[in-house]
Amino acid sequence: MSVAPRRPDAAREIQMPDVITANRLADGVVVFQTGDAGWSEDFNRAAIWRDEAASASALARAKEDEQANLVVEPYPVPVDERNGHVAPKALREAIRAAGPTIRRDLGKQAEGHAPLSGPTAVMEADHVSL
Repeated sequence: MSVAPRRPDAAREIQMPDVITANRLADGVVVFQTGDAGWSEDFNRAAIWRDEAASASALARAKEDEQANLVVEPYPVPVDERNGHVAPKALREAIRAAGPTIRRDLGKQAEGHAPLSGPTAVMEADHVSL
């Protein structure tokens, strides 16, 4: 039995861009790391780290902010680029970025701080039924 040779590019893992998220220690609000190493509640101001080295460096800076008691539990979130906008790839992260799913007139989506595109359940429905 012969095995077809793999194409060299088939073995490469496609690197998804990341943003760094955490919760602000003072009030627990979800925040996103900005390009100037600050933090914003607005997902659309989040710095997008397009390679593993940049993401690791940004996470290291976020861990310094954790040690300084500014944020807790920083971690990278893979994002997807859709129609010229960036949105979290996972539904959980889209909900964290947008706010409550029960009413779009509350939370970050009401303030214009939610991702401009994302999972249909979060962005287009009035609520999510589980």
